[in-house]
Amino acid sequence: MDRIDLFRIFIRVVETSSFTRAADILNMPRSTVSTAIRDLEIRTGTRLLARTTRAVSPTQDGKKLYEHCLRLVADVEDIDTLFRKKTDGLSGILRVNLPGRIGRLIVAPALPDFLSRHPDLSIELGMTDRAVNLVKEQTDCVLRVGPLQDSELISRRIGELSLLNVASPAYLEQSGTPEHPDDLTRHNVIRYASPVTGRVEPWEWMENGANKSALPPARITVDNAEALIAGCLAGMGLIQVPAYDVQEHLRNGELVSVMPEWCAEPLPMSILYPHKHHTTDRVTTFVEWLERLLKRHILPD
Repeated sequence: MDRIDLFRIFIRVVETSSFTRAADILNMPRSTVSTAIRDLEIRTGTRLLARTTRAVSPTQDGKKLYEHCLRLVADVEDIDTLFRKKTDGLSGILRVNLPGRIGRLIVAPALPDFLSRHPDLSIELGMTDRAVNLVKEQTDCVLRVGPLQDSELISRRIGELSLLNVASPAYLEQSGTPEHPDDLTRHNVIRYASPVTGRVEPWEWMENGANKSALPPARITVDNAEALIAGCLAGMGLIQVPAYDVQEHLRNGELVSVMPEWCAEPLPMSILYPHKHHTTDRVTTFVEWLERLLKRHILPD
């Protein structure tokens, strides 16, 4: 095994904190990964990884080598594609994860056109409202809505999602129309709970430049956007939701906007992918295409 292959294996072990997960990603036996790390430690003359029964982490020398390996492997991959990228199209497998409704309503219908331009490319498309760990779940890029916490990932901010307060006409006819968030104490909302932590999101609004929040009465709590909108359509209460999610329901009168001057602060929307030295042509091309698509459909000027 040449030195570049050893570096690639070492990078995956560090990023996954596991010999087994690294082996799965690299599609090779775990014993091969273990042997490669042992050979690399012999070559460098130092211990690179601290091993416990639960995880693997780089030593101080391992952290230094990891940064060098990222640059070296990236340089080698650049050389490999320096001339080929001028004539060859995209190929291989691209693993993408998107919020459920954006994936279903916006991205999936547009994918045939993207794939027709890259016939040698395959896409594995995941749709979920939970935060995906790119390295551990072998994902090339994700779209996230809301504040970011992944400091080790490269983020590309592409805009903000406006939020609306909406209800069904049937609900408003039965319960009346709130004029201010204070009125929500006499109403029912549908609460949204994080599918990962179970934390219930409060009802939010901007007032005099400040972000205010409350937990109005609720008889139903859901953990995904589809259920949130379905409950609202069924007349079970008011919801806060990105405008793009309900634009068709608003147009055909199935839902009505309420308290338009008391909406929550817009949510940032970002595309995330691993360290820039791991970014391939197919990731870069897809990210640029996805950004144009989203700006055209849900981030109008």
